[in-house]
Amino acid sequence: MRLPALAIGPRTFAWGERTYVMGILNVTPDSFSGDGLLAAGDLVRAGDPVGAAVSAARRMAAEGADLLDVGGESTRPGHEPVTEAEELARVVPVVAAVRAALPAMPISVDTTKPAVAAAAVEAGANLVNDVWGVADDDGVARVAAAHGVPLVLMHNRAEARYADLVAEVIEDLARAVDRAIAAGVPRHRLVVDPGFGFGKTAEHNLALLGNLAALRALDLPVLLGTSRKSTLGRILDLPAGERVEATIATTVLAVAAGVDVVRVHDVRPNVRAARVADAAVRGWRPAGWEEPR
Repeated sequence: MRLPALAIGPRTFAWGERTYVMGILNVTPDSFSGDGLLAAGDLVRAGDPVGAAVSAARRMAAEGADLLDVGGESTRPGHEPVTEAEELARVVPVVAAVRAALPAMPISVDTTKPAVAAAAVEAGANLVNDVWGVADDDGVARVAAAHGVPLVLMHNRAEARYADLVAEVIEDLARAVDRAIAAGVPRHRLVVDPGFGFGKTAEHNLALLGNLAALRALDLPVLLGTSRKSTLGRILDLPAGERVEATIATTVLAVAAGVDVVRVHDVRPNVRAARVADAAVRGWRPAGWEEPR
């Protein structure tokens, strides 16, 4: 049975028909993937991060992105914490500019701060993506509820300790779902993310990839973010900028397991890979498809 469709801003996402692709816009100086729009030494981008973000957003839209995720604080290990004021200054102008440039594109804000989530939604974001969605604090969920927008609950832990990884990830997410509903977010507006690379070792991450289908037990749409992450680099001994093919492999695994959204830096190749996998696994077909006679 398919999950009910979800309106995210100007578009409706029909879960189960195909896998959707979320493009990443990092408005940071220290993204692990090297794509931060405030990167030190990059005078063009550092001088005009809003213009760079709009340019990147237009490119991702042209490459087939279904929605865009704007973040103003790096989540890589050892990242420098960002104050609420700084994150607001980074995120809100970008969200507003991308909304103006691409009115038909759903925009997500990637934040753990309720004030940033609220300001981003008021500036035009349509979805809140909380990388600490399993934390006890329900502030971000209350913002999503108050503004009537969907919420992504991502799994995370302060320490990578598990007795039964997959079962515990599912249990933690189930509790997070209950908290979000109690905070006022309707169940049909929730999306879950197993948190690949967050509070997990490389072996844990690989175990998650091999058991993605188990997340269907939550009866909610699933988002997966593996793009350019260190586990992929360890497998191939490659830096972040050379992990495109590795990311594509995880996208295909995600489609085969029924994942609904993949969050990626490199939109075009992942869209192409997802479409082929969708055609084989989900029965998706491009417009105008006809069998040759």
